[in-house]
Amino acid sequence: MRLQRALICTALLGLGLPASAQDEPIVLKLAHSLPPMSAAHTQFIVPWCDKIAAESNKRLQCQIYPAMSLGGAPTQLLQQARDGVSDITWTLPGWTPGRFPVSEVFELPFFTTEREASSRALWDFIQDHALNEFAGFKPIATWVTGPYIFHFRDKQVNSLEDLKGMKVRAPSRLGNKLLTALGATPVGMAVPQMPESLSKGVIQGALVPWEVVPPTKTHELTKFHAEPGGERTMSAATMIFVMNQKKYDSLPAELKKVIDANSGRETSAWVAARFAPSDAAARELTIARGNTVYSLPPQEMQRWEAASRVVTAEWVKEVPDGQRLHDAAAALVQQYTK
Repeated sequence: MRLQRALICTALLGLGLPASAQDEPIVLKLAHSLPPMSAAHTQFIVPWCDKIAAESNKRLQCQIYPAMSLGGAPTQLLQQARDGVSDITWTLPGWTPGRFPVSEVFELPFFTTEREASSRALWDFIQDHALNEFAGFKPIATWVTGPYIFHFRDKQVNSLEDLKGMKVRAPSRLGNKLLTALGATPVGMAVPQMPESLSKGVIQGALVPWEVVPPTKTHELTKFHAEPGGERTMSAATMIFVMNQKKYDSLPAELKKVIDANSGRETSAWVAARFAPSDAAARELTIARGNTVYSLPPQEMQRWEAASRVVTAEWVKEVPDGQRLHDAAAALVQQYTK
């Protein structure tokens, strides 16, 4: 029997075929919502896939499905990964309100600092306090975006009074609350819906980070871009890169190690950092087009921060043990901030 098996293996090798099914590449279906020219696709997802392919000797390979090419809406990405439609997904927790009530703390107004530091803090916080929110998934990376910027169609907003009543795209549940506290009218929608809404005047502005601007042509649909200043970020979103737990569990031990080596706190900081050059490039592109990019003055930002405190107070009351969780997250942000 052993001789027969050896002869079969030798024959397969002679044909250039793998002797074991374990040597066959495992293709991971990876889905996300943005087009293939986006920073997320080119600067983070493709390099991550190249890295696991190299470290697994090409036994792990990604088949990437950008721009919702597996079907469905961006808000369904997490469910698709849970159901096995995809194996890995990059998405925003804010697109599934109520699904991540504890880790949502990092989306509170004026809470995060520099993106890499806050991303390390987010990873640690989730591991210690919110892993149950990721049931059915293996977290690969969790990070904080760069600062969200106000992009306005036709009006330069310089004060809370200027913002009052304006319809502005909000990124998440807490983004809705922030805009309400500031006097604006929030309109919740996923990024892919935003360009048409700006073009048709359904919204008068949008709250998104710089890196989203080029792939959505936001710089062509808006004229004024307000950058809230200060040590703390007025508004940011959390992002997650997760793998279907069953798919991960099905991998051979040596391939699990490859995924593990490309997951975690430092991977989260690495992903966050990959977006920074795209933020800068998008800002330069917007200025080159002749749009007005400006900073809100410190005195005005103090007014905005004061107005937004109600959002934090409400979150602390809504979430069980909210004050302790808020303080734990804040301590981690401070720990990692230089």
